[in-house]
Amino acid sequence: MPGLALRIAARRRTDGSIDYVMGFDEPAETDSRVDAFGVTVVVAPTSTELVDGMTLDFVEMEPGRSDFIFLNPNDPHFVPPESSAD
Repeated sequence: MPGLALRIAARRRTDGSIDYVMGFDEPAETDSRVDAFGVTVVVAPTSTELVDGMTLDFVEMEPGRSDFIFLNPNDPHFVPPESSAD
């Protein structure tokens, strides 16, 4: 989507977990902004606190099926991934 940023929005659910929505959008002046791998990612002030410290990744879940995952220490159900020892 040339000229548009990837917008991430978050909201807290009643159980404390966090719901996410993503889509392409025009950046607003009040957005937090990160440029990563040639993509501009924006977050509105209403979601900033919920995504602070979060990692967004695109991973292969199983052969032929990839998906975005949100690794967010602000989510009470977050379990950090095991690190692989090389």
